[in-house]
Amino acid sequence: MLRRRLNRLLSGDERRVDSRTIYVGHRPCPATEAFIPPKFCDNRIVSSKYTVWNFLPKNLFEQFRRIANFYFLIIFLVQVIVDTPTSPVTSGLPLFFVITVTAIKQGYEDWLRHKADNEVNKYLVTVLEDGRRTRKESEKIKVGDVVEVEEDETFPCDLILLQSSRDDDTCFVTTASLDGESNHKTHYTVPDTEKDLESLNATIECEQPQPDLYKFVGRMHIYKNDQEPAVRSLGPENLLLKGATLKNTQKIFGVAVYTGMETKMALNYQGKSQKRSAVEKSINAFLLVYLCILVSKALVCTTLKYVWQSNPGQDEPWYNQKTQREKDTNLYLKMFTDFLSFMVLFNFIIPVSMYVTVEMQKFLGSFFIAWDKDFFDPEIQEGALVNTSDLNEELGQVEYVFTDKTGTLTQNNMEFIECCIDGFQYKYQDAASELDGFCVTDGPLSKLQQKAGREKEELFLRALCLCHTVQVKESTGQGDGLMNQVDGLELDGEVVRPEDQRGFIASSPDEVALVKGAMRYGFTFLGLESKNMKILNRNNDVEMYELLHVLNFDPVRRRMSVIVRTKSGDTLLFCKGADSSIFPRVRQDEVDRIRMHVERNATEGYRTLCVAYKKLTAEEYAQADTGLREARLALQDREEKLMAVYNQVETGMSLVGATAVEDRLQEEAAETMEALQGAGIKVWVLTGDKMETAKSTCYACRLFQRGTELLELTVRTLEEGGRKREERLHELLLDYHKKAVQDAAPVKAGVTRSWSTANQDYGFIIDGATLSMVLNSSPDANSGLYKSLFLQICQNCTAVLCCRMAPLQKAQIVKMVKNSKGGPITLSIGDGANDVSMILEAHVGIGIKGKEGRQAVRNSDYAIPKLKHLKKLLLAHGHLYYVRIAHLVQYFFYKNLCFILPQFLYQFFCGYSQQPLYDAAYLTMYNICFTSMPILAYSLLEQHIYMENLLDNATLYREIAKNAMLRWGPFLYWTLLGIFHGLLFFFGVRCLFSNPALQDNGQVFGNWSYGTIVFTVLVFTVTLKLALDTRHWTWINHFVIWGSLAFYVFFSFFWGGIIWPFLKQQRLYFVFANMLSSVSAWLVIILLILLSLLPDILLVVLRKPRGPHARQKPVESSTGGPQSPRSSARPLLMRTFSDESNTVI
Repeated sequence: MLRRRLNRLLSGDERRVDSRTIYVGHRPCPATEAFIPPKFCDNRIVSSKYTVWNFLPKNLFEQFRRIANFYFLIIFLVQVIVDTPTSPVTSGLPLFFVITVTAIKQGYEDWLRHKADNEVNKYLVTVLEDGRRTRKESEKIKVGDVVEVEEDETFPCDLILLQSSRDDDTCFVTTASLDGESNHKTHYTVPDTEKDLESLNATIECEQPQPDLYKFVGRMHIYKNDQEPAVRSLGPENLLLKGATLKNTQKIFGVAVYTGMETKMALNYQGKSQKRSAVEKSINAFLLVYLCILVSKALVCTTLKYVWQSNPGQDEPWYNQKTQREKDTNLYLKMFTDFLSFMVLFNFIIPVSMYVTVEMQKFLGSFFIAWDKDFFDPEIQEGALVNTSDLNEELGQVEYVFTDKTGTLTQNNMEFIECCIDGFQYKYQDAASELDGFCVTDGPLSKLQQKAGREKEELFLRALCLCHTVQVKESTGQGDGLMNQVDGLELDGEVVRPEDQRGFIASSPDEVALVKGAMRYGFTFLGLESKNMKILNRNNDVEMYELLHVLNFDPVRRRMSVIVRTKSGDTLLFCKGADSSIFPRVRQDEVDRIRMHVERNATEGYRTLCVAYKKLTAEEYAQADTGLREARLALQDREEKLMAVYNQVETGMSLVGATAVEDRLQEEAAETMEALQGAGIKVWVLTGDKMETAKSTCYACRLFQRGTELLELTVRTLEEGGRKREERLHELLLDYHKKAVQDAAPVKAGVTRSWSTANQDYGFIIDGATLSMVLNSSPDANSGLYKSLFLQICQNCTAVLCCRMAPLQKAQIVKMVKNSKGGPITLSIGDGANDVSMILEAHVGIGIKGKEGRQAVRNSDYAIPKLKHLKKLLLAHGHLYYVRIAHLVQYFFYKNLCFILPQFLYQFFCGYSQQPLYDAAYLTMYNICFTSMPILAYSLLEQHIYMENLLDNATLYREIAKNAMLRWGPFLYWTLLGIFHGLLFFFGVRCLFSNPALQDNGQVFGNWSYGTIVFTVLVFTVTLKLALDTRHWTWINHFVIWGSLAFYVFFSFFWGGIIWPFLKQQRLYFVFANMLSSVSAWLVIILLILLSLLPDILLVVLRKPRGPHARQKPVESSTGGPQSPRSSARPLLMRTFSDESNTVI
């Protein structure tokens, strides 16, 4: 005690020691010692990002970290400070709009987080203080406070259970919001604590906060009247976690050990970071290229200007004398301001309005997901939800899907299917059809209606009724309210007696399924009273068994047992577990009779369990009882000592039979997984569940096929061979790497998995404990090598299963893959709060609106009612969103290059005087009005391939994988197209101007007429180019395309036809009308538009479509099945879609 106190005094930081000491009720122990209260963090939860004071500077800083935003800010400041050819409004207005809209959106999202935090922090709880029950806010709880929690309340912090209202000193909790398990778990009070907590003097010594939900090590010192303090060991069974809910227990008292951001739930919470899509990264890369082009143009023009002015008479002609101020200006300063002026003049090559259009496209496009009727679920009367519209296109680029199992792949609804007793198969049909409710369908000798002996049947059913940790809750007459808390007794077509209307509470749903299965055949478990288990047998007699010991299930043994004593004094051990765990411990002749049934059930995807029993002699029981009691009191190596006793007593058993339980899959789960794998997406299952259950689900979902070779890296495989775990881990990793990576056939480029049936498919299985060893290897081991080997093995497997995962481990797995070579796009999907960390970590997070709360939905980017909706979300919506935004980005750069290249060429003919080619109104309106709406409509409505075809042919998803449409090849194509069109516009019009007499009266056109003709050709060409690229025509497309062109003509007439009083100079007065009076101008405009679009027109007319049309709706083939249309890859990449001439209007 003195050493601990000195440590705290001298170091001042309790985090430096490996353990913390907590004084229960803040009372010094023993009472004679001086009490120095240790300092721990308070119980506030903070998930928000901003405060009122830091919102503006922090948000602006984050937004101006974007290259484009920072660039536009600089240009705006240059326009304000330097005398430039264009107004500051042209850059400032779009920038202000984008910054304001984004700030409002992010501010609102953070306000919601503040609101949620306040709900948790201001929640009133009951705390015992000086013998009084005090109500205080949750955030004011301190470590050491004794807290009272009532039924159906959530625990406000991590508590050690001191007292329960139940007679057996237990309580039941659900941890759905932590690990996704909706079943009831049993927790135990610390033995020998005072009934009156006010007189309890105790200290708790436990480990420092750490995120593993399934681990807790501590001990409690109880002081009584100058006696030697009693020491009681503490484990996870004594710890009640924040976020869990108390069930089937009136109230409990517990002492706070971890509070606030140190609770296990908070440590498993990943802060919500700003997610950026791959498209945005491509935009930034393209912006840098265009920025270089801009700077190059400005440098060329500035240099040539001063070269030209160095000629005699060019710098100061007689008609344009310099002022004294201009003569006194420093030459280098004048060159710099000229450079900035050219930068502003050519600034429109950087698409200012692209970010506004992209934001609008993402925001408006997200409504199509919310409006999709296929996503509507009649059960919950809800459809899809979009929380983050920034990532729509990312849905079309997913390479890895990380999915939860319980509640996501499965319904978490176990059902007893059949059983096998002494080699004979029993399948339940209807209890009324036979006296005992059994229907034998086949047997090892293929003799129908052959049964096992009645004695064997009853022994098997007694084992099902006794070998479990199920609790019974009597009906309280609340009707449906009970069904929400426990698994009700629902017997198919049977009348249940009123006294049997009770619910079952269990830590695992398959235990409830087995107890219900026994009920169907006449054996009913009535409950546990004072360590006595009661069974109602077929004859309606109540049998009593004294429960002596429960040998709990663990993933290494893969079995659990109970030791009971009958009324006649016999001691029996009943054991159930996985076949691989039970078979070596029973006689071989018994195994042969049952193995066939077990293997058949496993291949059908059922969860199989084998049941065995053993009659213990008095000596055997005495030895086992002593060993178990000693092991449970051990403070060190407790698990190893218990395991040794378990293995000793669970030998020489007799095999009675086996069961088959089905965990029903979500609707269309297998089809969805198959479609994702067909699209080249790798699926990883990350679950907190047991390995056997998860493996069965993977087979049922077709993630593992019958021919898949499973590579297992679990605690069980590490303990085989009797060597150190580290050595065995290294050996297995090298072995699996050789098998799955080195010896595997090379995978073709662009295909993420091998589809050849000649190659061996591998599946990988790892558990949480082994993953910790891989990721957090000891310093002397080569942890980097382990991680690298593990990742390479996983990436070469068709599917990966990670079981017994803590929430933070799920996030670690996602982060590891996300940061691997190539930066693959990851997606996480789950339905519980235990999935929140991986949902936040992945590029795209999807929540399922399931039964386990809405934490996953609140923290996700997208929420869908069922797993089956993921297929359409990715293969149809994701595909189309990516194609649309890729075209939008490439088209914006193209049309702005067409726009500004003639302006650059014009400088060579105007003495580099920074003379604009276009009028200021045209400069401002080009991106905002004349060309913005058609591309916005295209990016919202385009369907180059029908949705039905995208869903039928999952391989189409691979054509756009790895950001295919925003790579440097397509970008170069669009850039060269823009240069070609820009040169054609400028020099085509210049050819026209080589003839001086363009009007009937012999007058010549001026420079504004020249610019207006170029601008007219430009607007019509880029708009009609988009019309040629459009494959899915709607009335909106027609309206905005032809409407934009009509608006340009109307505006030009209107702008030049009126004398505007607020303009100092009106450059375009009657220029447009005058221009159109010339037949030559009309001819050149039409000719240049046709010449520019000629390549596209020829491609559409001449190229023969290859394969079935992508624009055709699915039609029945001669064989009766739907055809799978597929588009050509090249036009898709070049963004012309020219091979698909069957345009729908």
